[in-house]
Amino acid sequence: MPTTTALDMSVLSRRALLRGSALLAGGAALSGLPFGQMLRAHSVDESWPHVAALANRYLSERKVANLLMTFGWGQEDMAHTVGGGTLSLARPAPVDMDSLFRIYSMSKPITGMATMILIDEGKLGLDQPLGDILPAFRQMQVLVDPAGSLDDTVPANQPITIRQLLTHTSGLGYQIISKGPLQQAYNELGLVGGRVSRMPIPGFPKVTPAPGLAVWADRLATLPLMYQPATKWSYSCSIDLLGRVIEVASGMEFEAFLKARIFDPCGMTSTWFQVPSSEAHRLTDNYGIVGGNPFPLDPGPSSIYTDPPEVPAGGGGLVSSPKDYDRFLRMLLGYGRIDGKFVMSEEAVRVGTSNLLPASVDTSGSWIAGEGHGAGGRSTGSTFGWGGAAGTLAAVDFDLGLRTGLFTQYMPAEAYPIRDEFLAAIDADLKALRDKKKAA
Repeated sequence: MPTTTALDMSVLSRRALLRGSALLAGGAALSGLPFGQMLRAHSVDESWPHVAALANRYLSERKVANLLMTFGWGQEDMAHTVGGGTLSLARPAPVDMDSLFRIYSMSKPITGMATMILIDEGKLGLDQPLGDILPAFRQMQVLVDPAGSLDDTVPANQPITIRQLLTHTSGLGYQIISKGPLQQAYNELGLVGGRVSRMPIPGFPKVTPAPGLAVWADRLATLPLMYQPATKWSYSCSIDLLGRVIEVASGMEFEAFLKARIFDPCGMTSTWFQVPSSEAHRLTDNYGIVGGNPFPLDPGPSSIYTDPPEVPAGGGGLVSSPKDYDRFLRMLLGYGRIDGKFVMSEEAVRVGTSNLLPASVDTSGSWIAGEGHGAGGRSTGSTFGWGGAAGTLAAVDFDLGLRTGLFTQYMPAEAYPIRDEFLAAIDADLKALRDKKKAA
């Protein structure tokens, strides 16, 4: 997808977060377009007029403080931007590629690729039982009713696997998804993901997070699953749990592994679970939308993200910059390679961005109905990516050689239809580019 985290990670619509048609149509027709010449300027509003109009509308109406969208082609070093805005509605400093955004569930593909690195190195197996790594998960119980009594359970009929954790098919619950006694237990045990605010949020209980990732995982193992493993796609805390799996399998603390194996090799210098005090001036304000009006939920200079997290949440805890996240996308688009260096193998990227759903899983009625899911993100056709709870979105399209990002800060993400409008605007602008090529 805090101290109060129920506004957490992706409050997603049932519509496709990354519509396959949005970027797939006409890939061959686009292949010869002179993008290099057209997009030399950093701002490319003229090349993406529908996208630019979207940004201008939201910014001029002050519905959001910022709406910065990024576009990169192939291995171009610099992503190009559309839109902009300011760090907050009260601070005139403009956002740019170095501004900091709470990316929430856009953390998931990063953790997914970290897992794929260990699978590629033989330290984990894609279909390895989780209990081999974390023995507390060997004998799991499953709720008869996902919203019912925690005492009304049956034994799991198969072990949870790493594949299932990567694809939200393990049967695990989530503080923001579970109902009834299970959700109450998540709150009582401090099984939270990304943080939201220092201030109380009306309607949501104050939750004290578990003291560390190892304790968080141990406590999670005491609770029953919502569903039998490998039977249903259900958004879950499984990617957060993979942070602990990575620690045990690698022998490194989770954040240290991300830094050593992904952030540093990719040149991602502004991605953290805790924003250093020296960089807090770059952090955007996050807004809650109430009655169509934004109010400051987490002001940048005093953000909860300037504090160390109790639990480094690989499913929703990272702050990053558009420049950094574009470098991550560029590495994926290069099949593991960036600036002449391999961060991960081509096979690991190809497998991780492919559809890894177990064949036995039912996706009907879910957010990914009729689509696929890879290592922490949606896999549809040639696209791979995911969004975050504060309105962000990012993806790569391997057929088009295109990497895209949408950066803004408001919650819940469904308060505005920005993401759907963004995808529709890309559709329209790509069609215009194709038509222009045909007429040339």
